[in-house]
Amino acid sequence: MSFNLEQDLEARYEAGLYRRRKTLDSPQGPEVIINGQHYLAFCSNDYLGLANHPEVIASFRRATDSYGLGGGASHLVVGHSRAHHQLEEELAAFTGRERALLFSNGYMANLGVISALLGKQDAVFQDRLNHASLLDAGQLSGARFQRYLHNDVDNLEARLQKTSARRKLIVTDGVFSMDGDVAPVQALSDLAAQHQAWLMVDDAHGFGFLGATGGGVAEAYGLSQKQLPVLVGTLGKAFGTSGAFVAGSDVLIETLIQFARTYIYTTSMPPAVASATRTSLLLLQEQHWRREHLQNLIQYFRQGCEQLGLQLMPSQTPIQPLLVGCEKRAVKMSQLLSERGIMVTAIRPPTVPKGSSRLRITFSAAHKLSHVDRLLDALKVVADSVEIERVTDTASGF
Repeated sequence: MSFNLEQDLEARYEAGLYRRRKTLDSPQGPEVIINGQHYLAFCSNDYLGLANHPEVIASFRRATDSYGLGGGASHLVVGHSRAHHQLEEELAAFTGRERALLFSNGYMANLGVISALLGKQDAVFQDRLNHASLLDAGQLSGARFQRYLHNDVDNLEARLQKTSARRKLIVTDGVFSMDGDVAPVQALSDLAAQHQAWLMVDDAHGFGFLGATGGGVAEAYGLSQKQLPVLVGTLGKAFGTSGAFVAGSDVLIETLIQFARTYIYTTSMPPAVASATRTSLLLLQEQHWRREHLQNLIQYFRQGCEQLGLQLMPSQTPIQPLLVGCEKRAVKMSQLLSERGIMVTAIRPPTVPKGSSRLRITFSAAHKLSHVDRLLDALKVVADSVEIERVTDTASGF
């Protein structure tokens, strides 16, 4: 019996969709060492530059003296440390929610929440461009699963009007990870209220950047716990550490503790990671200059791309996708940038729709304007040597 795995791999390679891992030999930062080579990197999610912050690292080291390294057990056995509990309390206060609950990662948080809240009598409505973890969770929940057009509130309302489900859950990314645009969360919240539905937002890419203190879309749009009942965030991006959390009402968190299988049946994150994240959370709130500098970098880059006639997708977040179109051209551009010491990842199907391959350029508060200048210079050379779609009307790039 043969599973023909080699043929599947060959087909993916021929289609320009083959993926390869890169081995990082340095801490995360604007300048990294990959496979022994030095690069200027624009492809991490370390938006605030905290992944290698000395105070965060020092907190981790101190906590290992108190707790050791591994969590040792699930939260409901003997793996829920004082560091975990304190972080949950601080995340609840930060998000303006009654309680928060830690998960090992964002994928497990989304799977755990949706499966705990929904069953066969229920319905879940998801944006077509939601993260894979949200889409997988919706399909695995057993609820009737529907995908509405991207950020299209009218399309969602038409679907809600036709459902007779017991529970209705609207699910969206806060900031879409491959496009960089922001969900219309206020309109979604209003629609949820009209149809007795709940709104769930995975704000993995919004926390740290959006809002007056980095509180993400909920803070930016002033959405209370009632208006946004299920708020999910990851700690491995702007927080610079690892893990995820869900914030909401006391009854929501108690429900997840009792019914979320990805919470119940897994070892807790290392307590030292929770302790380090407490320091990240403090820095995130106190050092406003990180968000301000990041916003300046984004505007500087977008203006530079406009002058070069390069077609950026409409995003005002640290995720700045450069639309290329063809899968193989995107890979070629990424390779040519790499040859010039610039690391930018080519994003291709199935992560994005066919024909919309792109270079996913991401910025960190640790970048400098001189880094952006190097990137723009390299993009100009690469774009001139590879046939890509150019902007004929510069306004259409925004």
